[in-house]
Amino acid sequence: MPSRSYLLDTNTIIYALQRKVTLPSADYSISIITEMELLSFPQLSEKEEKTIRELLSHFSTISLDEAIKEKTITLRRSKRLKLPDAIIVATAYIHKFILVTSDKALHTVTDMNVLELDDLLLP
Repeated sequence: MPSRSYLLDTNTIIYALQRKVTLPSADYSISIITEMELLSFPQLSEKEEKTIRELLSHFSTISLDEAIKEKTITLRRSKRLKLPDAIIVATAYIHKFILVTSDKALHTVTDMNVLELDDLLLP
């Protein structure tokens, strides 16, 4: 059976770290935007940064490209998403990932699969 591929939103990673959850075996990726958001918190300690960098090293990081840019523009116009959110959704859409997020605004995007972290953790 083919493995499912997931794109983890920034809030999903924060919640997973806070709750010390172990993600089930699967292919996980993040948007370059998620990496930037996680590592740019002003009060981030060196220990927290090290923990985040270690976690992120287990995921593929998807950079911006022309297709993601164009989908982001379309999403911003039609859904009025914040730019970082639109980039993350566009990344999931273009690469056919299942988006894992707790952001309710991102659950309104049709034509793609969106899950909550707890749904991903179900046996």
